[in-house]
Amino acid sequence: MKILLCNDDGIHARGINELHRAVAQLGELYVCAPATERSAAGHAITIYDPIRTMPVEKDNGLSGIAVDGTPADCVKLAVSFLHKDDPPDLVVSGINLGSNTGISVLYSGTVSAASEAAILGVPAIALSLCTYQNPHWDTAARVATEIVAKVAENPLPDGTLLNVNIPNLPYDQLKGIRAGQMGRSRFIEKFTEHRDPRGNYYYWLDGDMKLLDDNAMTDERLVNEGYVALTPIHIDLTARHCMEQVEAWNVEY
Repeated sequence: MKILLCNDDGIHARGINELHRAVAQLGELYVCAPATERSAAGHAITIYDPIRTMPVEKDNGLSGIAVDGTPADCVKLAVSFLHKDDPPDLVVSGINLGSNTGISVLYSGTVSAASEAAILGVPAIALSLCTYQNPHWDTAARVATEIVAKVAENPLPDGTLLNVNIPNLPYDQLKGIRAGQMGRSRFIEKFTEHRDPRGNYYYWLDGDMKLLDDNAMTDERLVNEGYVALTPIHIDLTARHCMEQVEAWNVEY
């Protein structure tokens, strides 16, 4: 099995190195990841500038291509050009530092790398360790190995990726693995205003995620309870529950 690894934290991030180590025995690995951090890049792609690349080889065994572009750029380039004659059987994005639950899915470069693979017809997984401090990389690596093996044996339907969020706990303290839905949420935005030495204003964005439902089977709640949350995500964004309402507005010209 040929596995393409990508992320949004950059090719030099700890997470993709841990992922490389974790799944090295599961197949032949390709690495194509951003040269620098591209967190929250969403599904942006580069069309007005050239996409530059640089080979990377590390003492820990990771070697691949660093891309001066977004996570989606990396997957497009790898699947459609660099490895078009020997395409990957699976794309794994991560291991991201920080959760990708709820509405974060739409902003996440980690998830977008996996969704780009799904668009291109390649099974894909996005892996996130839900913390920014004192990460339990060994837990994330063990879970990554388990989930990649499961998806390799049982790929999801075409156009679907698996979003995996891992609690930041020692492995023996995890309660288990559960399927859960993407939680309804929004960010409560917090901007701070500053002025540069020339008197011009600039702004820093921060915020907190607010859950909008109390469903016990949402990704965020499962993680908070100590479960690895598995959420299948489809690239078809049609709100089917609204189709009847919108169809009532049909007009023929």
